Formats: sequence, C-alpha cells, structure tokens
Amino acid sequence: RGLGCSARRAREDSWLKSLFVRKVDPRKDAHSNLLAKRETSSLYKLQFHNVKPECLEAYNKLCQEVLPKIHEEKHYPCALVGTWNTWYGEQDQAVHLWRYEGGYPALNEVMSKLRQNKEFTEFRKERGNMLLSRKNQLLLEFSFWNEPVPRDGPNIYELRSYQLRPGTMIEWGNYWARAIRFRQDNNEAVGGFFSQIGQLYMVHHLWAYKDLQTREDIRNAAWHKPGWDELVYYTVPLIQEMESRIMIPLKISPLQ
Repeated sequence: RGLGCSARRAREDSWLKSLFVRKVDPRKDAHSNLLAKRETSSLYKLQFHNVKPECLEAYNKLCQEVLPKIHEEKHYPCALVGTWNTWYGEQDQAVHLWRYEGGYPALNEVMSKLRQNKEFTEFRKERGNMLLSRKNQLLLEFSFWNEPVPRDGPNIYELRSYQLRPGTMIEWGNYWARAIRFRQDNNEAVGGFFSQIGQLYMVHHLWAYKDLQTREDIRNAAWHKPGWDELVYYTVPLIQEMESRIMIPLKISPLQ
C-alpha cells in the first residue's frame, strides 16, 4: 500500500510540474538576426517629442531650419526618413524617423560629430525649452517589409505601434511575412520595424494614405481577401497593447 501511494504521489507531482514548466525549442540565433534584412546594416531611430502646445509652431520652424542640414551633410552617415506632427492620437507631438547607414558604428559617429557641432548644441538647448517630454527607440526593419523611401504627397501617415508579449517576436514575424502581401496593392506599406533598444518587443508599422477615407476603404478591402482574417486571428493574441497615430508630414520630410 505504501509503495502504491508513493507511486501515485510521484505521478501527481510530475503532472503538476508539467503545468508550470514550458518546453521551448532552443534557437540558434537572436530574433534580430532572423527577422532583419541581411543585405543592409541600417539602424533606425524613432523619436517622440511631446511639445508644449504654445510652442509647436516654433518647434516645427526650428526643426525645419536645422534637421535638413544634418540630413544633407555628407559627413554624417544618417538620413532623415520622415518627420511629422501627430494629427490624431497624442496631441502636440512630433515624430522623427532617422536611418543610420552602417548600424551602431554609424550612430556613434553621428552622435560624436553632433556633440562638436555648436549649431546643433544650440538647437538642442532651444528645443529642450519647448518640450514636455521625449523618448526614442532604436529599431531594425523587418526583412519582408518595403524599404522606406521618399515619396511624393500629399499623404497622411499612420504609425501603428504594437507592444507584443515577450517571446512572441518570431511568431509575429512569421505571420506578417505572409500578411504583408494583403496590404501592398495600393502602395500603402511604407515600412515595418521592431525595437532593439528602448521599449522592447515593440513593433511599428508605417502606412501612407491619400486621406482618412482612403485609409478606411483600403483597410476594409483587406477583409475581403481570403486568408487575411485568419492571419489577424492568430496575431491578435500576441499583442499586449496597440496604438494608432495619424500624422501629417512637415515640409522638410522626405515622406510627403
């Protein structure tokens, strides 16, 4: 009887442990190497600046005077991909997207040179007096997304940001590698990125539309394509939070 009880308890303990121990397949590489474009080594920086409401016009004017100089300076291995004001979403907010050709060494080179640039130092000081808060993230681009290249306008832009559950980035990438084909018929897909530094397990999808009604029509049309509903069904459980910003480009933005 004693042996029977011991064996039964052992089986119960083993079963209980199985509820709390998750078996995972060992990966041979970081998700950044599995999901990012291998043919390029570009690093992206996404900046969010929350501006004092009374300072937004002055902030935009200052950025339009200084940022093109950095973008056009050949000695800086970086490019301004886009710069916007949020129209719908968090108000009085500026969003900037930069690309650093050559990854982290390029970022370090640019930051080092800008620290020696007196005009930029004064710009940062003046800009700082206009801000309520700011944050940034360093991103890589998904291998299956379009390269964000300059485009003519006028367009509105939507930045859809997803906070994923930790450990689900590979799964997200696998689904969206198939899902993106449903959203390219109207040239609305601008770029797709995932965070490396800053708020982690963040995904950003950048879209361009002629106007809000066009956005609505294109998004509704996707639901009539066989397979789109299934991909949405499987990706939604991976998300903890999501946010949508509708943005208007500044005059200096390469994405118009």
